Amino acid sequence: MRYRRTFGERAFDTLNYTVLLLGCAAVAIPFLYIISSSLSAPEPLIRGEVTFWPIGFNLNNYEIVMKNNVFWRSFGITVFVVVVGTALNMLMTVITAYPLSKGGLKGKNFVLMLIVFTMIFQAPMIPVYIVVKSLHLLNTVWALIIPGALAAFNMLICLTFFRSLPEELFEAARVDGMNEFSILWRIAIPLSKPIMLTLILFYAVGHWNNYFSALLFVNDFKLRPLQLYLYNLIAQFNMNEELAAAIESSVSLSPQGLQMATIIVATVPILLVYPFIQKHFIKGALIGSIKE
Repeated sequence: MRYRRTFGERAFDTLNYTVLLLGCAAVAIPFLYIISSSLSAPEPLIRGEVTFWPIGFNLNNYEIVMKNNVFWRSFGITVFVVVVGTALNMLMTVITAYPLSKGGLKGKNFVLMLIVFTMIFQAPMIPVYIVVKSLHLLNTVWALIIPGALAAFNMLICLTFFRSLPEELFEAARVDGMNEFSILWRIAIPLSKPIMLTLILFYAVGHWNNYFSALLFVNDFKLRPLQLYLYNLIAQFNMNEELAAAIESSVSLSPQGLQMATIIVATVPILLVYPFIQKHFIKGALIGSIKE
């Protein structure tokens, strides 16, 4: 028997689809404009004729960006921060969440209270700067990694996931003579693959998009990460010598086109990672947020 949907159900679905399409358009339209501007000739860009399709298609902007040594130096610093920072984040998150997920740990409620306190009352900018300065981390890449080594929210998600694992597995492992480090490495972490990949994505994207820490702690031109490079290039219209010379020597280049091409090149790497861990990301985000 075919179920006949009521007018209210059809209207509700139509409204949902309309809202979702508008949301997708709000996200996609700026991105399409950036792509079309990066592939367009400078004259249409100056006249404001470019919308969602490139005019005067060319790849000159991307060619200049690929040859820009300053860009690739900032890119390399960002890759280092993402890889090392994410590894440190996961280490701190796991070794903090696993003990706190156990019921027999004395004082765990007090520790959890302190962690939650940092989520509600965050340290002001000036005390954080003083601490980083006192540790002699200014103008080093470690200033972009160590101050944010542990995210309280991500740790709580990991803790919730660890609590959902069957305690019988851990008890059986202890009976077999395994210590807690072996249990964590051989049982807890392999069973927590979805939440681990989710947290890795959270931390990696956070490091990739972080520019405020570099703006606050890094003054050395050679240590600028990619996002601070983009900030100086776009928000402050600060072209480095290589880009300025390329624009002056070519009539087929424009500052706006180079800015758009730089944004695309800086965004593509993180976009390429997501499809490979999408199913784990969704599963981990759902399971890690629900407590049994």
